[in-house]
Amino acid sequence: MKLPRDLSGDELVLALSKHFGYHRIHQEGSHVILQTEIPHHHRLAVPNHNPLRLGTLNAILRAVSEAQGIPKEDILRFL
Repeated sequence: MKLPRDLSGDELVLALSKHFGYHRIHQEGSHVILQTEIPHHHRLAVPNHNPLRLGTLNAILRAVSEAQGIPKEDILRFL
């Protein structure tokens, strides 16, 4: 599945919060810090840029995929 090219950091934060149990801890500059305890502790920084660079988006999706134990393609369906 192809990565979305026009996804903003805010849209990614909302999708991760709504569908994958992440919640906003705080913000440092332009980076939003998210955290989840489901299925185990995982902390993640998402740049609040519009649009996100493809390499950055791919790295974030890979990290969420490994932490949640689901394929990256399943995450992409929610974006």
